[in-house]
Amino acid sequence: MFDQKDYQILSTLQQNSRTTASEIAERVEMSVPAVTERIKKLTDHGTVESFTAKLNAKELGFDLAAYIAVVSSSSDHYEEIIQNAINNTAVLECHSVTGDGSHMLKVRVRNSSELEKLLRDIQSWPGVIRTHTSVIMSPYKESFQLDLTDLNNA
Repeated sequence: MFDQKDYQILSTLQQNSRTTASEIAERVEMSVPAVTERIKKLTDHGTVESFTAKLNAKELGFDLAAYIAVVSSSSDHYEEIIQNAINNTAVLECHSVTGDGSHMLKVRVRNSSELEKLLRDIQSWPGVIRTHTSVIMSPYKESFQLDLTDLNNA
């Protein structure tokens, strides 16, 4: 389905989504229209989900990040928890997990007071009986980049 040129384009885009089609075309030794068409196909297919900017949260005053494990009373509230997470702007990620809890949330807020308020809110969601919070002290690696090197050589 994907060839080496596709992987090169994807690799370039995930490093910097603002790379121009002209720059990509030069790197992958293709014409600009051919690269533009491939990017369109990769986007239409859903392989490229979005083009975005990664903001410096601390620079913008969002100094506190945490993971919150959500324990629910039963699976009856599974979808409600997901919808509440989606609708809450402090929740950056929501995952269904195994182990302690049914969902894991990654959140970012300005300070501990906002985290306390957020926890009260989450604990009031239907079916939530307990949360367990781990505050992130220092993030050493945060990335969405997939390792395409082995795929690139296929």
